[in-house]
Order: sequence, then C-alpha cells, then structure tokens
Amino acid sequence: MTKIEPELIRRWLNGWTVARALPEAEPVESAGDGLRSECDQPGREVEVFALRADEEPESLARLAAAVAAARQATWLTVPTLRPDTVEAVVGAAGLELLHRSEWFMTTDLAEHPQHAPAAPYERKVHMEGPVTVVSLHDSRGDVAARGTIAVVGTDAIADRIETDAAHRRRGLGRAMMSALAEAALAQGARTGLLIASEEGQRLYSSLGWRHQADVLIARGPVVSSHR
Repeated sequence: MTKIEPELIRRWLNGWTVARALPEAEPVESAGDGLRSECDQPGREVEVFALRADEEPESLARLAAAVAAARQATWLTVPTLRPDTVEAVVGAAGLELLHRSEWFMTTDLAEHPQHAPAAPYERKVHMEGPVTVVSLHDSRGDVAARGTIAVVGTDAIADRIETDAAHRRRGLGRAMMSALAEAALAQGARTGLLIASEEGQRLYSSLGWRHQADVLIARGPVVSSHR
C-alpha cells in the first residue's frame, strides 16, 4: 500500500464527530483536499484533516498554509505513509508539530478477541445519545477505565480510551476494547476504526488491530486577538 484511501479517513471522521458530538465536518474552501471540523476547544477551535497528503503533496502544502494563516486556533491532522515528507511540508508552512507517532488503525470486529475484566472489576455499559460508553469500576465503585464507541453504518469509531494510572497493567485495556467491540457488533458494525496514541498502539496491535498509516498532528501559530 502506497497511500491511505481518502474514503477511509472520511469514514473515521464521520464517526469521530459523532463520538464527540461535533458538527459534521465540511470541505476546506479554496485550499487543499481536506475536511474542517469545528472542535470548539481552548487552543483547538478548529481541526483540519488532510485526505490526500501522500498522492497530492501540493494539496497538503495548501492546507498547511491555510492553517498557518487561520485566525482561530487550528490543528492539522495528516494520515500518511510518508511521515518525513509530511513533517517537512508542515514545517515549511511554519506549523508546530505536536504528534508524529500516532497510528490510524482498523480491525474486523467479528474477529476481535474477548476478554472479561478480572475481579474485582465490573463492567457497565450505557448510551449517551448515539454513543456507547463503557466503564470499568473497582470494588468501591470508582471508575478505573472508560471508553466510547460510535457506530455509523457498519463502521465503529473507538475514542477516548482511558485507564486510570492506579489501575494500569491489570488487563483493563483489553477488557475495555472487548466490551466496545461487543457493543458495536450488536449495533451492526463490522469494521473498527481508531487513531491510536503511541501508548495505545501495543495494546491494539495485540488485539488484532492493523496499522494503516502514521498520523502527524500540527498546529498553526497562536494568533493574538489584540491585533
């Protein structure tokens, strides 16, 4: 594989915006081939996602220039199989590289291994709108781990997978991903999609998730509101 398919990025982004209750992403006007999401977070008001960074470097350069010139605090997320090239392009545009080692990963949910949480942990599953939330609780009822998954069509986008530092190395990550996969299958999903932090990559790989691309994340310069 020489590039990541733009449609795969679109599918992940469709689910990610649902998972985070964000407006549907829209095309970036008069720039490269990308999508723009209103994140409305301090220091991350807007995020732009490059769709064809590997096959159209000039498109990425236009997106990076648009991010650099944005009046709002804007991030640029780039799935790629050519991270060195992408790093050079975003650097030339004056963007600050935040993350270089994240992975875009997929899996066949029907083949996802199942792991129940060991005692004394218990699993709770509930819906928050269209999003399934799984939490693992200790014997005192405190949340030891939490994660969400959003199903869009046959895709399930896992997001915000977290284990409390005091409860790590107890198999809770495996139990969490198993519960999320089970919930997604019950809703008709077949393909799992996620962007993995460097810390999560070993866990997801051990559960059969496959690396599709590296993901680089950069941000534009902070623009003073007093200009």
